[in-house]
Amino acid sequence: MKGLTKDRLWALAVLLPSLILVGIFVYGFIGRTVYVSMTDWGNDPAQALAANPIIRWTGLDNYRELFTGFLQGRFRQELVSTVFFTLFFILGCLGLGLGLALVLDRNPKGEGLWRTIFLFPMSLSFIVTGTIWRWMLQPQGGVNQAPTLFGAPSSTFGWLSSTDAIWKFDWNKLPLITAAVVGVVLAVIAFRAFSSGERTRALVATACAALLFGWALFVGPNVKLLAAPELHGFNLALIGIVIAAVWQMSGYTMALYLAGLRGIPEELREAARVDGATEWQMYGRVIFPLLAPITLSAMIILGHISLKIFDLVYAMAGPDNTFTSVPALNMYLTSFRQNQFALGAAIGTILLILVAFVIVPYLSSSFRTEEGHA
Repeated sequence: MKGLTKDRLWALAVLLPSLILVGIFVYGFIGRTVYVSMTDWGNDPAQALAANPIIRWTGLDNYRELFTGFLQGRFRQELVSTVFFTLFFILGCLGLGLGLALVLDRNPKGEGLWRTIFLFPMSLSFIVTGTIWRWMLQPQGGVNQAPTLFGAPSSTFGWLSSTDAIWKFDWNKLPLITAAVVGVVLAVIAFRAFSSGERTRALVATACAALLFGWALFVGPNVKLLAAPELHGFNLALIGIVIAAVWQMSGYTMALYLAGLRGIPEELREAARVDGATEWQMYGRVIFPLLAPITLSAMIILGHISLKIFDLVYAMAGPDNTFTSVPALNMYLTSFRQNQFALGAAIGTILLILVAFVIVPYLSSSFRTEEGHA
């Protein structure tokens, strides 16, 4: 018993410096950022960079300004762009990575060389990737000149400069859309919980989904965030950035999927063939379901990267291209170019919340799985 207590004390002594540093430089700074986001620091230019600035508590005014203020239309478009970028980035990386892994899993000639080539982009920084792809996507050169190699006229598509947008929706409909999406997710959770016998969880999820659907039907249509309609959609200028990001990170998903494929026992494949399964059925009913945990992990990592993307966009399109801007870039400009520290802190806090929505459910699920195995 004495030895056990001594070991715990030694473990605490070893971990304590790291815990203190993490508490100060991670959670302490997060707390400070949240506090600053609820003040008016920077609203008065004379006080922004003063030695002892006069800072007043304003509560949620900065958040209200971001979501409903007349001058913050750029931020709202950036949130929409981030959602689209995240969706296409994850789908592109998962699809291309899985395809490359399936090809390499068949042991092609020169597999080691191909694996190195596919993984090479991941070794580059986003700054290098952005610079390379910015040259390739210039309106008068690079990719746009490729058709001339086959005798066709050059393309005029503005990969990073297009001002066109598709799939537009009115920002005033955001509460309605959000309630409907969350309601559908809760309905799926309720169905899965009911199927697995978790009655309490199923009832709670069903009740929450019903409340959201009821709100969306009877209250949501009357909620107005802005005085006039404000349309936002997917800016086509983001296509080039999505392509560059997928090019860099698809090698990462390929490595994950290839490790998963190599970890599947050959006996399972042979058993599926003996049972009469075709190649498509074997992949659809045996291999792909076994890769589901890898897919979830990859989605979490890629979603985390996409939500806080900054350097790739800065290198490819610059800080002032509003058609390719993202919230992290706006946070940088607001805080360090305009000296509106409170508003910049509010943008940073919103990014933190978005990342938490991605990370926390995954961690919670992982901890429950570990407890179940224990």
